[in-house]
Amino acid sequence: MRLPLPDDDEPPGQHQASDQRALIGLSLVSGVGPQRLRALLAAFESPTAIFRASRSTLTQVDGVGDQTAEAILTFDDRAAVRREMERADDLEASLVSPWDARFPDRLREIYDPPAFLWMRGTLPEDARPMVTVVGTRRCTDYGRTQAHYFGAELARRGFTVVSGLAYGIDAAAHKGALDAGGRTVAVLGSGVGHIYPKKHTALAERITEHGAVLSEYGLDAEPDAPHFPERNRILSGLALGTLVVESYAEGGALITARLALEQNREVFAVPGAITKDSSRGANRLIQNGHAKLVMEVDDLLKELPAVVVDDPDTVDAETVSSGAGRDPTEELSGEAERLYDALSETPVHIDALCEETGLSPSEALPTLLELEFQGWVRQLAGKQFRRS
Repeated sequence: MRLPLPDDDEPPGQHQASDQRALIGLSLVSGVGPQRLRALLAAFESPTAIFRASRSTLTQVDGVGDQTAEAILTFDDRAAVRREMERADDLEASLVSPWDARFPDRLREIYDPPAFLWMRGTLPEDARPMVTVVGTRRCTDYGRTQAHYFGAELARRGFTVVSGLAYGIDAAAHKGALDAGGRTVAVLGSGVGHIYPKKHTALAERITEHGAVLSEYGLDAEPDAPHFPERNRILSGLALGTLVVESYAEGGALITARLALEQNREVFAVPGAITKDSSRGANRLIQNGHAKLVMEVDDLLKELPAVVVDDPDTVDAETVSSGAGRDPTEELSGEAERLYDALSETPVHIDALCEETGLSPSEALPTLLELEFQGWVRQLAGKQFRRS
C-alpha cells in the first residue's frame, strides 16, 4: 500500500504542523488502527484532508465503514492531541511520518508499512544497511552467546542491528552491537513511553543514545498480544536480511522470518543441536530451504552488501565490498603491513604466517583481528587467513 513520499524541498521532520497534529489525532480516533490509518493516508493527500472529507468519501476507503467515518467526523479532542504532543516532548520522542525524509526507504517498500513511527533516538541514514537478529525469549547460553557475537560482528562491519528488545536473543543482539560500539534499533510491541519488558528500560536508554527505539503504537500504549506479530513486519522490513539465532518450533522469530521471505528479503539461521527444542525452529528453516545456514558472520556477509568503516556514521552506500575503493598500501604500516604483504587470496595458516613474518602468534593474532575488522583480511576455519 503506497504511502505519501517525502517532499525533497522540505527539511526532514518539518512537515506542516497541522498535518502532524492531524496524524496524531487520527491515531487517537476510536476504530482507526494502523491498518485503517494506512488506507486513509493512501487515499487522501494529507492527514488534514482526511478530517475535511465527507462521510461518503471516507466510506469509500477500504475498511472504513459508517461507524469509523462517524468517529473521524466527530473527533474534536484537541486536548488529547495536545497531551500526546506534550508527552512526546517529555520523552524526547518525535513523530516520523511517511512524508518525512527520515522514514526508512526499505520500510516504505513493504506491502503494509506503518502509517507513522514514534521514535526516541535517531534512525541511521538509509545508506547504513540494517540486519535484523531475532530468536526465542527462552534461549540457551549457546543462543545468547551467538546472538551477542553476531550483533557485535555485524556492528563492527558497519551494519545497524535491529531487534525487538525482548528477553533472550533480542537483548543479546542489542547488547552485542552496543558493546562493539555500533548502532542498534529496537522495534516495540508497546509504546516508546512504555518500555516492555520493564527490566529493559536501561537497555532501551542505551539504545536511544546509539540508535533508536521505534513503535507504531501510541506513546504510552501497553503491550498487547496482537502487537508483537504485527510489529514483526517492521523488524524484517527495515533490514536487508533477518537472522534467526535460536527458535522453538513455533514462535515470533519464525513469523519474522516468514515476513522477511514475503518481503523478498534474505533469511539466515544459526544451526543448533538437533536434541534441543530451542533449536528446532531454526533448524527447520534451514532444512526446508527457507533460511541460509550461517556459522560465522562472513557466511552472512557473502549474501549482503558488506560495509566496513571506522566511523559507523560515515557509511557510504556505494561501498558494497570490504575494502572497495581503498588502497591498503596507503593505510597500513608496521606489523599490519607485514602481515598483509604475506597474505594472498590463498588461505595461510597462522603458523606459516608467523614463520614468514617473524612475528609470534600473540603478536600476529590481535593485528590480524584488527585487519579483519577493517575489511582487509578474512579469517577462515582452522586459524587460516587470506586477503578479503
